[in-house]
Amino acid sequence: MPEREIQPARPFRRVQPGIRLLAAILFFSVPRAHLAHAQEGIATPAALPSAVAQFTSAVEDREPIDQITFVSSDVRKIIFFSDLRGLAGHHVTHRWIFDGDTVAEVVFDVKGPRWRVWSSKDLIEDWIGDWTVEIVTDEGEVLAAETFTYSAPGA
Repeated sequence: MPEREIQPARPFRRVQPGIRLLAAILFFSVPRAHLAHAQEGIATPAALPSAVAQFTSAVEDREPIDQITFVSSDVRKIIFFSDLRGLAGHHVTHRWIFDGDTVAEVVFDVKGPRWRVWSSKDLIEDWIGDWTVEIVTDEGEVLAAETFTYSAPGA
């Protein structure tokens, strides 16, 4: 195997003063721009409202224990869990819909930047079919919607 020649380390290059100044301007201007947008009421990506939702059989330590999309009619209760972000100070509604009709609405006051809420529905054997729950803001915007199927035994 031929011997390799070891190259001496490159000497340290000085950064020109103009480059340092530009880097400092960029570094310190980003947070100020974010604050300026917040003061002007312009939504920044971190401030946009969002909702993550799922059906579950139970909630423990403010978290769903499973995710349900299909339920047989021997199950009598289902829970709709929502993890809401960027909605502090607003009202949010869980709108339960069956066969095109709203059968229940549960309103929540969102009191923090991240707020976890859940509502439940006691199910009756006659309510076979698709159920949808929408998360609706106080302005009427649907943030998210999830659907589960309630089916007859053996289906």
